[in-house]
Amino acid sequence: MGEIQRPGALYQQVAAEIRSGIAAGEYKPGSPLPSEAQLIERYKVSRPTVRKAIAALRAEGLIEVIHGKGSYVRALPAPAVTIERTITRSGKTFRTGHHAWERAETPAIYRTATTAITGPLLELAEGEALFGVDRLLTDPDTGTRALHSVLIPLATADQAEQLAEAPDTEPEQIYAILTAAGLKLTWHETVSARMPLPDERSTLDIPDATPILHTARVTHGTDDRPLILEELRASADRAQLGYRVTADSPRQLRAV
Repeated sequence: MGEIQRPGALYQQVAAEIRSGIAAGEYKPGSPLPSEAQLIERYKVSRPTVRKAIAALRAEGLIEVIHGKGSYVRALPAPAVTIERTITRSGKTFRTGHHAWERAETPAIYRTATTAITGPLLELAEGEALFGVDRLLTDPDTGTRALHSVLIPLATADQAEQLAEAPDTEPEQIYAILTAAGLKLTWHETVSARMPLPDERSTLDIPDATPILHTARVTHGTDDRPLILEELRASADRAQLGYRVTADSPRQLRAV
């Protein structure tokens, strides 16, 4: 390959070429990249340029540098666990896909308020008071960690006295309590991927340059009014999400 000619910083051009090679399978997961000397010759650039390109790809999580051996294409393992996101119901009992996960810590209960992100999901103005509960969960088979948060508007707690007295009630029990109050529940969930915040990375024990999966599940009542918001965060290299999709539900998730 001759000298690269695309506009932009030289190291970015080199990084883009290597990135394309990884995507095309020229550089396979677990295999070494060409040496610095080979990359310098191939792309007709200086040693500092090659090193900056390698540093950029390392920051993206595409490669890893092994001291004394060189740069290797990062071999991404299959996710350790599938988190089933379907909600099931048997009589008055509800069950979620992470019901068997264990608590790593005592749930943290606190008072908070809606933000520019959570407010629209709950159809509330920014700054509305909420009960919040954070749980750190672990999968007993793989040790995979997940952060689960529940936000309960005061209006929802007023409909079920138990939620005001014990906001840390398990989500499955919250569904049962709301159903017993005469509400017909449906759920809507969105999934996104993003880079973790520093506290999320340390709590979830996430490697550098690894994104997290972030789900936002809203429980709706009979009148389609949002009742609670649940958020689940897990490392994208350790977990994947599983859903059961049915053709007769207007929403992504419905108790069955």
